[in-house]
Amino acid sequence: MTTQRAFAVIAAAATIALPAATAWPQADMTKVLRVALPFADGGYDPQAADLFSSAVTRVIFDPLYTYDHLARPMQLVPNTAVALPEISPDGKTWTIRIKPGIYFADDPAFKGRKRELVAEDYVFAWKRVLDPRVRSAELQIFDGRFFGAESVLAKARQSGKLDYDMPIEGLQATDRYTLQLKLNFADTELLSNLTTPASAAVAREVVEAYGDGSTWVMANPVGTGPYRLKEWRRGHRVVLEANPGFRDVRYPESSDRADAAIMANFKGKRIPLIGRIEIGIIEEGAPRLQSFERRELDYVTVVNPLASSVLDPPATLKPYLADKGIRLERGIRPGFAYTYFNMEDPVVGGYTAEKVALRRAVSMGYNTPEDIKVIQQGQGTAANQIVPPNMSGHIETLPMRWTCEAWPWACAVCRFCVDMVCE
Repeated sequence: MTTQRAFAVIAAAATIALPAATAWPQADMTKVLRVALPFADGGYDPQAADLFSSAVTRVIFDPLYTYDHLARPMQLVPNTAVALPEISPDGKTWTIRIKPGIYFADDPAFKGRKRELVAEDYVFAWKRVLDPRVRSAELQIFDGRFFGAESVLAKARQSGKLDYDMPIEGLQATDRYTLQLKLNFADTELLSNLTTPASAAVAREVVEAYGDGSTWVMANPVGTGPYRLKEWRRGHRVVLEANPGFRDVRYPESSDRADAAIMANFKGKRIPLIGRIEIGIIEEGAPRLQSFERRELDYVTVVNPLASSVLDPPATLKPYLADKGIRLERGIRPGFAYTYFNMEDPVVGGYTAEKVALRRAVSMGYNTPEDIKVIQQGQGTAANQIVPPNMSGHIETLPMRWTCEAWPWACAVCRFCVDMVCE
């Protein structure tokens, strides 16, 4: 009873075609990408932004690590870090070195000087995540991790203000380009957390220049990433422009045959490729699709309820769109959602043999093909595990339907007798 949700993207390819070139010294400022986000934006401070606004902050700011999305499975790789962390045998001491020669985008907060990214910028940013006054929605990525942090934070909770100059033994810059972390436990999640926008570096000067009463700098994001904020009308429009001082980063390479067309167009080119991104805020799926059909957007993700408006079953672009040069791209969302049983419910809860059998029957009796056909409008495939394709740990050869005979420990903890939907 598991499914993986597919997503469909239709693109007006002709409006964003990029000219061939051996290598660009910087982004082509004549190229404009017009897109829409399906949510109201709250602002672009990476440590304080909401989940949805992070779609924008992630191209303004730089975390230490990122993902190579052309690798199969996707691979975590250094971004501003020189290499993956050096980790002690007990997993509690991490050393991370940062690439020299990376600079923040020019801003008056730097008083006319070029501002290099240094290890202390990550220390400052991560303290902001922990700072009670910031009220970061991403507190869980660092909460309880760093040795010695609790005493510093306790004083901040009492005074209402964190002393950023007070050292935390487990979070230090040992020199200009080196971070040393001492953890309270061997943290298997931390490395992936260091790819998130909330872990990105910020400059203390910017926060001190523009911070509000909560030290938020929602309207003045200044990062080291490929884009910078040019214009923002809250809830209506966001404009990004390529950062002219962005370092030399090239489009990732792939030897996979499926990426041959991508490599033909982009291999070896410097990113960002596009000089300007115009983002509209359109919360409902139907208006987004209408804007795309009016050529106001260059691509749109089609929500499942509207799939029948643009696709002929099971996944063929309708002729009226194909005839306009629009193309369809489809993929599997790398995530999952699930429905679970209330183990305290008198009908389905409990661990006796008959309750286990009942949950097993409900789980195995769920009609996955009908779910895909009706609820997901044909945009899905049956999943054989909670780890989706292209992710580390995915096993192609697992049987399509889990059974308690195949997973004898599953019903003991009732973790897999569920209706899971991979998104």
